Parts: sequence; C-alpha cells; structure tokens
Amino acid sequence: ALGVVSGAGAACVLAGLLAWWSPEACDSATPAQRQRYLRAFLPAMAAYVVVLFASVWLLRRIDDPVWLRALIALTPVLPIALGLRAVVRYIREIDELQQRIELEAISIATALVSLAYLAAGFLQLAKVIAASADIAMIWVFPLICLCYGIAKVLVARRYR
Repeated sequence: ALGVVSGAGAACVLAGLLAWWSPEACDSATPAQRQRYLRAFLPAMAAYVVVLFASVWLLRRIDDPVWLRALIALTPVLPIALGLRAVVRYIREIDELQQRIELEAISIATALVSLAYLAAGFLQLAKVIAASADIAMIWVFPLICLCYGIAKVLVARRYR
C-alpha cells in the first residue's frame, strides 16, 4: 500500500511539473480526438492496475502448474496492449506536425532507455553492479513512458 501511494504521489508531482513546464499547445489534437483517446486509454490503465494487483496476489498463492502461473503472470499485458492500441489510434488521427512530435519523442525515449539498458548490461558484465533481470525487464516500459513524456515536452517546445 505504501508503494502504491508513493508511486501515485510521485506520478502526480511529475504530471504537474510536466504540465507546468510544457508549452501552451503541447498537443494539437481536437477535443473530440482527445476525448476518444481518453475514453479508450484511461479504462485500460485502470484495468491494468486492478489486474496487476490481482495477478501478484494470485502468484503468491499458486505454485503449480507452471502454465497457470505463466497465464496469470501475463494477464497485466492485455490491458497495456489495449492502452497501446488507443495510443496508436490517437496518433493515426492527429495532424502531421503532431505526429512528427510524437515520433521524435518516442524515438528519443526508446533510444535513451535502450542506451541506459545497454550501459547497465556492460556494468553488470564487468561486475560493477548487480541488478536482477526480472526487475530490470519490468522497468523498461515505464522508463520509456517517462522519458517519452519528458521528450514530448522538449520536442513540442521546438515547434511552438
């Protein structure tokens, strides 16, 4: 519970900072496009939170069979896939300039996270750090999302 509250608080602070620091029109989508996107994205993310907690709870109580543990472990991927579908649909609907901003932001984010992951791999290979692979893998997608949000603000400032 403490981790959830801490994570939610940090997310709210970061969202506030990004909103304060972002240019006036960081997103040129129409209100209808934004509303359609939010109607698809927010329920998917809410479902992700619920499914994630349920899957972690179940995995602590089920030892066998392995196929069932694998199925339970993968259930949080479905709501994320639905959220990504909403993002892709949104990007297809917006104008070319906004698409360019989105493309640059996601390119920068994936490049930075990939570079950091590669550097961490080299440090682990040299036995400078010791990070467990399961934790490292789990954090790749959230870090890309975080870097994307920051990169979008910076890229949008160039075009406004």
